[in-house]
This record gives sequence, C-alpha cells and structure tokens, in this order.
Amino acid sequence: MRLDTYTVNLNYKQMKYKRILLKLSGESLMGEQGHGIDPVRLSDYAEQIKEISQMGVQVGIVIGGGNIFRGLSGSANGFDRYKGDQMGMLATVINSLALSSALESIGAKARVLTAIRMEPVGEFYSKPKAIEALEKGEVVILSAGTGNPYFTTDTGSSLRGIEIEADVMLKGTRVDGVYTADPEKDPSATKFDEITFDEIYHRGLKVMDLTATTMCKENDLPIVVFDMDTKGNLKKVIAGENIGTLVKK
Repeated sequence: MRLDTYTVNLNYKQMKYKRILLKLSGESLMGEQGHGIDPVRLSDYAEQIKEISQMGVQVGIVIGGGNIFRGLSGSANGFDRYKGDQMGMLATVINSLALSSALESIGAKARVLTAIRMEPVGEFYSKPKAIEALEKGEVVILSAGTGNPYFTTDTGSSLRGIEIEADVMLKGTRVDGVYTADPEKDPSATKFDEITFDEIYHRGLKVMDLTATTMCKENDLPIVVFDMDTKGNLKKVIAGENIGTLVKK
C-alpha cells in the first residue's frame, strides 16, 4: 500500500528517531527452519523496514551471519580464528544480499555496502557514501562487519551507527528487552524498561559484547533492545512507544 504525502509527513513528525542503525542477528533469519534463511521471516522483516522507510526514517542495517557461519564457533571446532572470522564476514554479506533482494522485491530501494572490497557483489563502504544513500531514502545495508577479524557484528553495528550519526541503535531480537537473567531459562527474570550502560557492566548482562557497548557509551549512542519478530514492533519503537528496553548513559 502506497502512503500519501500528507500521511508520510504527518507520521514522520511523530517519529522519535529520524535515522537509525538496525542490528539484526543472523540467527533471527532462520525463523522456524533452524538453519539458513527463512523466506517468511525475511519477508516479514522487509515489510517492517519498508514501512518506516516510506515514512521518511533513514535506515541503516547490520546483519550478523550466525545462521550460516560464526567465526567463534568455527574456531572452537578447529578452524583458524582469522579465517573463521573471514568466513563469518562473507556470511553477513549473503544475509545482506538476501535482505536487499527482499526489500527490492516489494518496491523499497536498498543498497549493500561492504567493509571489504568485493565489487560487483556490493559497493565498498565509506561514511559519505552511506550518508548520501540514506539521505536519498535508500535502505543501506552495511555488511562484512568492520572488515577485520576478531571483531563481532555487534562491534560492527556500533561502529557503523556512530559513523552514520544514527539517533539510536535498535537491536532486534527474539526477546522483548533486557532482563535480569535469560527469560528463556529463568522464569523469574524481570524486564528492565530502562537501564544504563554502567548497570549492564556491573550486572554482567549480555546485551552486546563489551567492546560494542563501550563504544556506544563513549559516543552517546543509545540502544533499544526489542522483539523484532512481532510485526509492527519496529514502527512502535520508532514512534517512541514504551516497548523493549532503552539502554543509555
């Protein structure tokens, strides 16, 4: 459904965040399959992303590659960590291409930028190129992590969020926020509506890796952890509704 100009402008003014970095895990793309890329989940994500993009929100995205290959788990199984991380970077490019294709199939403009050179698979990343594409209304998918081994896609998303001057990093997960413990293992775990970066450190909570959270804290990039698998949640977060958990200084 195409939104008329009045509705787009009206909704844009109501949006709390105007430019975002959306972090998606590779595992989330597995959906019900348990491996690879679930076309249904991919389509759900593309529709939600297109909806906010049509409202004028500038969207940068980083996707992990854990549904295909994860460097850390590879090194635990005998892979050289350096090569394992390179394989993980390639996995993120595969996921990025899949999401780009899903977006384009429903009429959204998308561009894949890679942290390592691999034209014509994707364009080589630079901050000016990414911001120019965002300002043109394209969904910009930032792949291959930081382009370096020994860094996670969490760190890659923090770096890219800071570089593109995002208002917020939105971490889409299958859990609806940050809890005192893993809610899938501990039924007594309670959810935080807000929490500071320092509290995360002191409590030892696993929101993102330490490097990523430190970068966000030092560069004043807040994080909202929310359930991306529930349709409509992305738009609700953008509008500032009180869902998920806000992590800030």
